[in-house]
Amino acid sequence: MRTSIPPVTVAILVANVAVFVAELGIGERAFVPFALWPLGPYFAVWQILTYGFIHGSAGHVFFNMFAVYMFGSTMERVWGSPRYAAYYLVCVASAGITQLVVNALTGSGAPTVGASGGVFGLLLAFALYFPRQRLVLLFPPIPMPAWLFVTLYGAIELFFGVTGTQAGVAHFAHLGGMLGGYALAQRWRQRPPSPYAGADYWRA
Repeated sequence: MRTSIPPVTVAILVANVAVFVAELGIGERAFVPFALWPLGPYFAVWQILTYGFIHGSAGHVFFNMFAVYMFGSTMERVWGSPRYAAYYLVCVASAGITQLVVNALTGSGAPTVGASGGVFGLLLAFALYFPRQRLVLLFPPIPMPAWLFVTLYGAIELFFGVTGTQAGVAHFAHLGGMLGGYALAQRWRQRPPSPYAGADYWRA
């Protein structure tokens, strides 16, 4: 039974925790240029990824990184490190792009931070590959298959986003991370294996 954490998952955990510790040490203002700002004078293209490594509180970074550890470790073993890294960053980026669209439509001027877009993408991938794996909600502690767990989470995020419940939480960014992850994961699952994979060759 494998107990070690795969390398890209370790890198994500270390990077997020290190940035949060740096925020506490040198102040949040140093990281303002790396948060995801709405389109305008403060926006920069790198923010579509960098915002996913900044967090606003200890609880925020803890729960996000706990989810990365729980689901990311499994998906990295399924896909391998390069594909897993690409998937995670695509989810972060798709969540960020979704949030930019929402900010433009609502006129919000607030920046966005947090790895939740990547986390929701990992949840979605886990449910696609292990739909019958039992997961347990924290509140209430009800066990359910992964496909139902993720479906309920997605429905709750959509409800909160549409109704404006839980102000200050980027619900549509979470959904954007899931959508970007779904598109990429489905492409990988449907792509036929290379005819050269595992082939033996004569050496000339």
